[in-house]
Amino acid sequence: MTLAAGIDVGTGAVKAVVFKVEGEKEEWLARSIFRIRQRDPLELAEEAFEQCLADAGLSREDLDYVATTGEGESIAFHTGHFYSMTSHARGARYLNPKARAVLDCGALHGRAIITDERGKVLNYKMTSQCASGSGQFLENIARYLGIAQDEIGRLSVQADDPEVVSSICAVLAETDVINMVSRGITAPNILKGIHLSMASRLARLLKSIGVADNLIMMTGGLAKDDGLVAAMGEELAKMKGVEAQITSHVDSIYAGAIGAALWGVFRSKKLAAEGLLLKAS
Repeated sequence: MTLAAGIDVGTGAVKAVVFKVEGEKEEWLARSIFRIRQRDPLELAEEAFEQCLADAGLSREDLDYVATTGEGESIAFHTGHFYSMTSHARGARYLNPKARAVLDCGALHGRAIITDERGKVLNYKMTSQCASGSGQFLENIARYLGIAQDEIGRLSVQADDPEVVSSICAVLAETDVINMVSRGITAPNILKGIHLSMASRLARLLKSIGVADNLIMMTGGLAKDDGLVAAMGEELAKMKGVEAQITSHVDSIYAGAIGAALWGVFRSKKLAAEGLLLKAS
């Protein structure tokens, strides 16, 4: 039996999980998430980690490995660190073993990844640094429209005449939205238009790395945005040479932490076989 924790320090939130693995059985024991909101991410990482341990009825000494990903490399008590795309790929495979591609959509960027059946990364590509395809951009638009962030997806799917945002610059796109409001465009139609614009860019990103008929798993904070998931399905359906399907999972936001923990299990077993493993502390 191997016990491992995974901690994913993102831009908008810190996620932590604890897994127990016996043979081929991977059991998820605990999870926690904290929004950063001007707080120290490393302090939140420790809080999330301690909450997971308490929920699982474990102590730090019980763990064989503490794996970090994202911006978590500076966490003092970690055993090892894994690249974010590697962690998201493995986490996506856990959430849906049939997935062979990953679309990680976070607060600041989008990332397309192709994997093999084990969750190993074969190819990947990220969006540019422009924020108009990010969760932070959507949050800013929601604030301007006076709606809660968790209402975005529900409103978007109610649109009947979406107004597509043409600009790829976040600043200009926000100006477009201001003009739309002044013209009386409804919030659902504005949000669906933004989702379609984002989805078009993300679908092209997926196609550029060779996604054709793969099952794509969305991960990251935007994976729970039903409006964006629906828009991604529409944009992929319009692409020539692409027959991929996109899906999400209620726990997609934890994919990075899940993948880190499971790669930690793999690394722990390998080091133990070599007689080299130091327990997490």
